[in-house]
Amino acid sequence: MKILICVENLVMDGLKRVATVIGNELSKKMEVTYYSLSDNTAFFKLTAPLITSKSPVNSGKSFRGKEPFINYRDQIVDLIKVLEVGEYDAVILTAGLLTSFIPKIKKQLPDIHCIAWMHNSYETYMNNYYQFMKTEFVAGLAAADRLVVLTEHDLQGFSEKQTKTLVLYNPLTIDVTKLSTLNNPIISAVSRIDTPQKGLDLLLSTAEQLQDGWIIKLAGDGPDYNNLQNEIKRLKLEDKLQLLGTLSDQQLQEHYQASSIFLMTSRWEGMPLVIGEAMNFGLPVISMNNTGAYEYLLDNQFGIITADHDVADLVKQLKQLTQNKKTREYWAKKSRERSQSFVLQNIVEEWRVMLEEI
Repeated sequence: MKILICVENLVMDGLKRVATVIGNELSKKMEVTYYSLSDNTAFFKLTAPLITSKSPVNSGKSFRGKEPFINYRDQIVDLIKVLEVGEYDAVILTAGLLTSFIPKIKKQLPDIHCIAWMHNSYETYMNNYYQFMKTEFVAGLAAADRLVVLTEHDLQGFSEKQTKTLVLYNPLTIDVTKLSTLNNPIISAVSRIDTPQKGLDLLLSTAEQLQDGWIIKLAGDGPDYNNLQNEIKRLKLEDKLQLLGTLSDQQLQEHYQASSIFLMTSRWEGMPLVIGEAMNFGLPVISMNNTGAYEYLLDNQFGIITADHDVADLVKQLKQLTQNKKTREYWAKKSRERSQSFVLQNIVEEWRVMLEEI
C-alpha cells in the first residue's frame, strides 16, 4: 500500500513530531512518502522519502488566513500531480489547510482515499485557527474518507461534520532510560513559547506564588520567547522560572528525569505529546483544564486537573505535590499506568488496520 503523508512544513512542533513518528513506523510495513509544502530543512529524522512542493511556502508558520484555494493554487496543483504520478492508494492530510484541499483532490482523483488528521480541538479549529476559511475547511472534512481525531471530546464535535470519524491517540515518542526519583525540587514544563495558547501569563503568575526552594524549568522555543524572558527578569523570577530553549531528545529525557512534577497551563490543546511523555517518566501531572489534558487525566483519575484559568486553584493543588513526596508517588504510579495506553507499536497497528480497511 502506498501512502503519502502531507504536512505544511517540518519545523519543530507536536503535530510534525507525531506525524513523522507514525510515518516512520508505518514505513516498516507500507510504502510511505512525506510531502511538504515547504522545502526548508526538516527538523525531524525521516526514514521515508520526502517530496517538497515545486512552489514551496517557507513562512515556517501554519496558514490560518482566508481564501486557501487562491493562496495555495500552485501547491494544490503540484500535490495532485504528485498523487497522480505516484499512484498512491491513500493520502493523509494533517490539520486544516491541507484538509481543505480534499474536494480538489477528489475531483481530479476520485479513487484515492483521503484521511484528514486533526491535531487540535474542535473549538480551536472552528472558532480560532480556521475561522476565516471555515467553509473550505468544513467541505474538506465532509469529503474525507476518514477523519482521525485525538480525543473523545473532539469525536463528538467532528462527527457532526464527518460520520466516519475515529479516535487514534498520539503515541509516546521518547524512550525512557530511567524514571524520575521525585526527589528534586524541579517542576518541568515543555511547550512552544506562545503565550495565548500555552497560558504563559498564567505560568508567570504561578511562578510568583511558587513555594520557596522549587523552580519551574520550561523547555521550548517560540514567538514569545524574548518577551517571556523579559517578564521573568522584570518580575525578578529567575530563581522560580527558567527557560531552557529547544532540547534534543536526550536533553528532554534528562529534563523529565531531573524533575519531580510536570506542569501545564495551556488554555487549549489537542492531545499534547508532552503529557504522555511526562507520564511515561513517572511524573505526577498537574494541568489547567483543556480538552487534551482531560483525555490524558480522565477527570482526575490519572493526574490533577485544576479549575480553568484559575491560578489560585493551581497553586493550591501544586503545593500539595511540592510538600508531600507520598502524594507525588501516588500520582506517579497513576501516570505510569495511564502511559501504557500510548505505546507506539499499538497505535501504529491501529493506523495500519484503519488504512488497510479503507
